[in-house]
Amino acid sequence: MKAPRRAHPRERSSSGLDVARIRKDFPILERTIRGKPLVYINNAATTQKPRAVIDAVSRYYAHYNSNVHRGLDELTEQATEAFETARAKAQSFIGAADEREVVFVRGTTEAINLVAQSFVRPRMREGDEILITEMEHHSNIVPWQLVCEQTGARLRVLPFDERGELVLEQLDQLLTPRTRFLALAHVSNALGTVNPVGQIVDAARAAGVPVLVDGAQAAPHLRVDVRELGCDFYAFSGHKTYGPTGIGVLYGRAELLDAMPPYHGGGEMIRSVTFERTTYHDIPYKFEAGTPNTAGAIGLGAAIDYLAGIDAAALQAHEEEVLAYATEKVSEVPGVRVTGTAKEKVSIVSFVMEGVHAHDVGTILDREGVAARAGHHCAQPVMQHFGVPATTRASFGLYNTRQEVDRLIEGLHRVHEIFG
Repeated sequence: MKAPRRAHPRERSSSGLDVARIRKDFPILERTIRGKPLVYINNAATTQKPRAVIDAVSRYYAHYNSNVHRGLDELTEQATEAFETARAKAQSFIGAADEREVVFVRGTTEAINLVAQSFVRPRMREGDEILITEMEHHSNIVPWQLVCEQTGARLRVLPFDERGELVLEQLDQLLTPRTRFLALAHVSNALGTVNPVGQIVDAARAAGVPVLVDGAQAAPHLRVDVRELGCDFYAFSGHKTYGPTGIGVLYGRAELLDAMPPYHGGGEMIRSVTFERTTYHDIPYKFEAGTPNTAGAIGLGAAIDYLAGIDAAALQAHEEEVLAYATEKVSEVPGVRVTGTAKEKVSIVSFVMEGVHAHDVGTILDREGVAARAGHHCAQPVMQHFGVPATTRASFGLYNTRQEVDRLIEGLHRVHEIFG
């Protein structure tokens, strides 16, 4: 492996964010790919991890690895304290009212399935309706289709327009007396659109409809306050928020979680078990059966601490700057069409190149050391809307720079040269 590239002096953003210093916190950014410095712009799929997160996970395994809540020894007490401290950090991160409203799950996908099966399914009858949007990730489509198959309910869809913005004029028509639940993404993973969640939640609440918000793409970029949003459930994933894989958070209003039956059965989620009857633990433990991902939770807590140490306004301004620059430069490449031009966007530029499949674009970019995403992004209805099989997606994080965008553009010109 070649020596790491020295930070370019222009890597101090005009926002005032010291991106060169931040980049030094991420060991993987020192890598080379095929002899070229890595440009990692696949953050909507997963973010890279700062050393603080890597070290927190390593310390747990090296110094106090133990099963939480299940012993009186020193290791167990240390692990339990770190695990529950991470829960408190997650509570603060999303503005929940109470630590009991934070359930640790494997990620956004499990969180949505938990709500689908434990909260929504028991409340559905044949002919009832669940409302989602056309821009959802598969994880916010398939669980609701399963509930519809199980109950005879109907799935309805709020469309988006050619800019990638929801057609809110149709919301009142789709919120009918049969609507029992609404689920939507805070930010589209395929388009980067920031949806007007507060406005939609207000409309749903006026109709007496509970709301789940998929925050997987929002949590790394936006300030999230679940009480301000007014939603009933909110989910996000650690690995998209500079934390480990296999850990995520489901927020649910305490009174709703209290009334929900367990999703999984096993150890930890019980108070007592006999062959005649089992009584369940209080929330959130009622939904955390089995040995948890303790290392993941601790790593997520470290990621939240890391983000808290960065000036939020400077970070947002920097990401907006990189997104604007990338959108401009990508749009100038011959034969390229950007999909998703919403007025309110974060961190994602998706595009198609005339006459070239996205997989070919991704392959050539990889040869240039640029890690982007090519495919349907687990959002096939979005691809169908635009009449394409796939797009190439460049998605940016706090460590990306304008110079890395230039590397992307060089790669796209190389694609253009090869395919003519």
